[in-house]
Amino acid sequence: MALIRIPTPLRPYTGGNAEVQVEGGTVGGALSDLTRQYPDLRQHLYNDKGELRSFVNVFLADENVRALRGNETVLTEQAQLRIVPSVAGGR
Repeated sequence: MALIRIPTPLRPYTGGNAEVQVEGGTVGGALSDLTRQYPDLRQHLYNDKGELRSFVNVFLADENVRALRGNETVLTEQAQLRIVPSVAGGR
């Protein structure tokens, strides 16, 4: 099972969990399992077209999966993903 680390602002949608074990051989499969386990999280990760929101970044180790194969990026059993929402603001 892969592990997904959940950022603090999204933890209310995962029952307060900072980490969630997920099934899936790809990033897309892992995220699908995550939102199956926690359906309220889906609207915060995906837009109305079912695409990952542009301000939501998913990292496998130190690599943004968008720079790899996106949702098709293959995961090992010990894979660790991090969801990192972009932060905007300031002057």
